[in-house]
Parts: sequence; C-alpha cells; structure tokens
Amino acid sequence: MSLITTKEMFEKAYKGGYAVGAFNINNMEIIQAITEAAAENRSPVILQVSAGARKYAKHEYLVALAQAAIKDTGIDFALHLDHGEDFEICKSCIDGGFTSVMIDGSKYPLKENIELTRKVVEYAHARGVTVEGELGKLAGIEDDIHVGADDAMFTDPAEVEEFVAKTGVDSLAIAIGTSHGAFKFKDEPLLRFDILEKIEKLLPGFPIVLHGASSVMPDLVDEINAYGGNMSGAKGVPEEMLRRAASMAVCKINIDSDIRLAFTAGVRRVFAKEPELFDPRGYLKVAREEVKKMVSHKIVNVLGSDGKA
Repeated sequence: MSLITTKEMFEKAYKGGYAVGAFNINNMEIIQAITEAAAENRSPVILQVSAGARKYAKHEYLVALAQAAIKDTGIDFALHLDHGEDFEICKSCIDGGFTSVMIDGSKYPLKENIELTRKVVEYAHARGVTVEGELGKLAGIEDDIHVGADDAMFTDPAEVEEFVAKTGVDSLAIAIGTSHGAFKFKDEPLLRFDILEKIEKLLPGFPIVLHGASSVMPDLVDEINAYGGNMSGAKGVPEEMLRRAASMAVCKINIDSDIRLAFTAGVRRVFAKEPELFDPRGYLKVAREEVKKMVSHKIVNVLGSDGKA
C-alpha cells in the first residue's frame, strides 16, 4: 500500500461513470474520518491539501499523516496539492512526497497559463507525479483565494484542446457555475452542463475536475445555526447536479466546505449539550464521526465511487 497518482483512478472513474472525491485535509481527525469512510466503503479518495492547510498543519505533518492512514486502512490514496499558485509551491510538494499537484494559472491570459502549466508538467512528469490545470475562474473564497462574482469566468470550450495539447496536463479543472465557500449562490443554483458536454466531446476520455463542489448540506447548516451559529443564506451545489456531472466526464469532485460544516456541527452540538466538557478528545471525536458520516454519504450517494477501490 502506498501513495499513488490519480492517473489510474481517473481512467477507471471515466469508464465507470463515477467520480473520485478530493477531500481537503487540515488535521489528524479529518484525515482519519475521510480515510476510514473510504476503507469502509472500499472507495478511492484523494487527500487534498491547500496552501492554507500547509501553513496551518505544516507539510511534513500532513504527508506523515497521509502515510499513516494508508497503513491503518490498507487503501491507496493520492496526495494532491490544491490550487498551487506558482511553480515553486508545486515543486516543493513534488519534492516533498505529493503524488499529484494542481497548478492554477487561471488568473493569467491563455498563453501565460499554458507556459506556467507546461513548466510544472515537465518537472512533475519527470518525477512520476500527475498534474491538474485550470481554465476559467471560479467565484468565491477559499483560504487566500478571493474571486468576486464579477471576475468569475466560465471555461471557454474553444481553448481546451490547445491547452491540454500544449501543456500535457493529466486533468483539467473547469468553471461551469460552481464556486468556493459556503455561500455559492444568491439565486437558484445553476451549472452549465452545456459547457461540460462541449468539452466532453472535444476531449473524449479526458478527466475533468469540478472545484467548489460542496453541497453546503442544509441539515448541517441548520444544526450549526441551532447551536448558536450564524450561517443564514448558506447555499451549495445540489447533489443531484454533482451526480449528473460524475456520470459524465467529471472524474474528480472537490469537497471542502461540507467537511468544515460537519466538523463544526459536531463541535457545536457537544459544547451546547455538555458545557462542562473541556477534554478536546471528547468533542474532536464527535467532530471526526460527523465528517466520516458525511464523507460516506458523498461516496455512496453523490460520487458513486463505493466498491471501486
């Protein structure tokens, strides 16, 4: 058992009509919850690390915890850098044991995005690491990434063939209406499946990625609010839309906000019902179970990846 790349994962997912969940990790309890859910459901998963997570938990701790999870569960996982902003952070993760990296050059014009992405691909492929690129801009907030609604931009299908051919990326993140954070939509959720269908035809068999794809599960939001939280108006991507995307060319779906919501709901419930509790193990254990339950739900009912490990 070992850390693996996403290549074979995505090949199987594309052919099987399901998606692999890329779950963001920040601490031991979250890693345990994700990997235990994966093991119990015999599902492939990607442990995903943002720049913020590396600052918070430190690179070495996260790699060691991921390797410990493999030994504990007997399941192979990919360890992926989410939203690498430049060549240096991608290089650091590649050299430091990650098996997959994302270089996000979407803020640059197409030519510069291609040049930056190709540079990362050349370095990564020489070391057996897979690379995800991005075309289009998602709105929302995630760690240090802030993109206003006016700056968001759908992926232009006319650019995807050139981008993939000239960069050599292994997967492509696209913008079809998802967004980062827990407040994704002011009005009714809408995903541009017409864009996805066009890209699917232009890049047959090529794995597509959806960022900002948490559903901001209403029951978790309600529980947080019931125990003193204030998340009025939080709204995410309906799960039926994500399942439809997973049955198409989307092979990787990123989930972060739903993890945070599940964790926070568990902690708030314990603090409200057991105000005398001060042992962190007491409330972190509950938070871990809530995340595990949520991840299992996603694997079975949204991603369709159960039994595919």
